[in-house]
Amino acid sequence: MDEPPGRLARKPSWLITQLAVHIRRLVADSFTAAGARGYHYRILAALDEFGPASQAELGRRCRVDRSDVVAAVNELVEAGHVDRTPDPDHGRRNRVTLTAGGAAQLRRMDTLLDQVQDDLLEPLSAEDRATLTRLLGRVLARFEP
Repeated sequence: MDEPPGRLARKPSWLITQLAVHIRRLVADSFTAAGARGYHYRILAALDEFGPASQAELGRRCRVDRSDVVAAVNELVEAGHVDRTPDPDHGRRNRVTLTAGGAAQLRRMDTLLDQVQDDLLEPLSAEDRATLTRLLGRVLARFEP
């Protein structure tokens, strides 16, 4: 493979973008093998951590477009990973709840995602991985609302 120009390869923004391409492929391939998608993981993780939520809340919390949340929740309902019921406090809102099957799927997806992290960061020590995660979190926090 041809090397990029050195001045480009020394830019963190370029490196992060190139890694993002690989990360998306690795995660998508891993989740596809488990019959899942990245949006499923986000939604299941949010429900597990924060409890039942409306679809709008899930969209905001998971940073997923409203129409994509609806499609993902439909898929999760069909798979038995979440229940969607009318919100008794708000007639036009649905309440989404994690099921036992959804919790089991989340654990499977956690294992797959952990494997992807290990594959991706294999050249780094545990200390370097923790440092990278901390630094990326600090940079990202600057852009979070």
